Formats: sequence, structure tokens, C-alpha cells
Amino acid sequence: MHSARWDAAHDLTGEKVAVIGTGASAIQVVPAIQPQVESIAVYQRTPAWVVPRTDHPVKPWMRRLYRSVPGLQKAIRGGLYLFREFLVIGMAKNRRFLRPVATLAKAHLERQVRDPKLRAALTPDYTIGCKRILISNDYFPAVAAPNAELVTAGIAEVRPHSIVTRDGVERPTDTIVLATGFHVTDLPIAERIRGRDGRSLAEVWADGMVSNRSATVAGFPNLFLLVGPNVGVGHTSMVYMIESQVHYVDDALKTMDAEALEVLETTREAQEAYRALIAEKSKGTVWLGGGCASWYLDQHGHNTTLWPDFTFRFRRLTRTLDRENYVGTPAGAPAGTPEVAA
Repeated sequence: MHSARWDAAHDLTGEKVAVIGTGASAIQVVPAIQPQVESIAVYQRTPAWVVPRTDHPVKPWMRRLYRSVPGLQKAIRGGLYLFREFLVIGMAKNRRFLRPVATLAKAHLERQVRDPKLRAALTPDYTIGCKRILISNDYFPAVAAPNAELVTAGIAEVRPHSIVTRDGVERPTDTIVLATGFHVTDLPIAERIRGRDGRSLAEVWADGMVSNRSATVAGFPNLFLLVGPNVGVGHTSMVYMIESQVHYVDDALKTMDAEALEVLETTREAQEAYRALIAEKSKGTVWLGGGCASWYLDQHGHNTTLWPDFTFRFRRLTRTLDRENYVGTPAGAPAGTPEVAA
């Protein structure tokens, strides 16, 4: 039995394959390999909300239109951005605004899966948005294919050539594809980064990831994080958030250069204030109260992954360095020189 990571170079033709997981990885893997395998068993722990994919090739006439009408492409991108931001109202403010999205997802499932029993097994029982909303036009057809089986019983045992579920059923298996999702609340790199007092970032974050502006951590001078705590988004592009962080770090470096600082470090007060801001904005959101267990929350049930508000507010918050929340040490200063506040 193979248990290696699947990739396009792994020929699965004629094999009996088990895919464990039904998240973002699974909806890409399952349709890609289902047509070539003898059988595919998809082991589902929790069904996912899936909406149609609307991506399409940019046709020649559209390219000509964009070239001939200045600003049109930017306007369309702006419209898409605003549409995505509208989802924040439902996710973080008032969940009734998520109903149209849930209706779209249910219609998509009903259209693609005709078998009532299979459709019921693929229907989530939690509020849409509580877990990551998936986008696919070919996942449901792949799961409903004649050579596919959706398994909802938990796995009891993995044997050399089979998998046994808790209901006692044993399914022959040649290859296992692990598509079990993400674990982002305890970053592996945090074990390797140590601060002023010798403690690792992982030790400091034992009670949950905390930062200032999702970029800096008290006690870790000159450490700047991209895609740090609470930068994730469940409704739009991460690129927008990353660009916002790059502007923030760039302004921090410019500030250090302008003030001839060798060291720049955020204060614990600023860090705690930012943690309180995130906690306050997270209250009542679908991620905390949507009836699911997701990788968005840490072991304490705190949201340390997602930005719980409109992304334009994050950009406004990180447009420039909040210099008042930092202390710095001038370049070449003797050891023990007091740090300089704003």
C-alpha cells in the first residue's frame, strides 16, 4: 500500500484508492484521479459547503475590450472585490446575509447529485462559512461516479492492504491519499525562533498566537511576519492581505532607516490591545458560533487565524507603521542604552 503524497507523476491507473478528507485538498484531488482509478473511497468526517466555480478563460473579444476601454478591467476587479466584501456582513455581522450563499450551494448540490441518500450525506449541518467554503464544479460528479463511494463511518484501522471502518466494513486499498486539511494555529517555524529571553515563539504562543498588527511580537525585536496571526480570510484573496502587510513592513524598515534605528520592537501593551480588538470583532461571527469545528480556531477556541472584519479596514490599519506602539535602539548604541519610544 502506498501512503505517500499524491502528485501528477503518481500513476494510479487501475488502483483502489482511499482519499481521507473532504476539504480543499480533496475537492482538487478526487476529480483529478477518479477517472483513472479502479475505485475511489472518499472518507468524509464532515461534509463541506461547495459553491459553483465561475472562473472562465478570458476570451479574445474581452481582451480587446479591456485594451480599448481604459479602466474597465480595474472597475470589474473592483466590483468583484466589493461583492466578496459583502460576504463579511454575513460572516461577521449578521448571518442572515449568508442565506443566499447557502441557497446557491444547496441548489448546486441538488443539481449535481441526484441520489437522495448520497445528497443527504453530502449536506452540511452547520452554518455556511463556519468552515472554509469550497469552490468546485467537478467534485460532486466525481463522488457520485459509479466507481466512487462516500464513506461516512469513522476509520477504525488501517491494515497493509485495506481500511476498516467502525461499522466493521473492510475495503481493499492500494493507495491512501491524505487530504486532511490544515493546521495553522501552531506554526512549525515558531519552534525555531527565539526572543530576547531565550524562549521560542512557540512557547510564547502556548496560550494562543498573539501579535501587533499580525506582523510583530513583543520580545522578538526586528521580527516581521507575513501571513501571521489573524491575516487569513474566508471570503476573498489573501493577496490583498499580504500586500497590506508588505506595506506595513516596508514602512517599518523606512522608519528604522530614517531614525537610524538598529532595533525595532513592538510593546506588549500594543500586542494586548490588538488581541482584544480581534477578540471583540470575533464575537458573534460565524466562525465562533456557526456550529462547526474548524482549523480557524486554536485549542482554546480562540480565533487566531482569520481577520474578522472587512479587508479594507485591515489595509487602513496597516497602511503605515503605528510608531507610537514601538520602541527602538539607535544604531551603534552601547549595550544597555535605553530604547527610544516614538
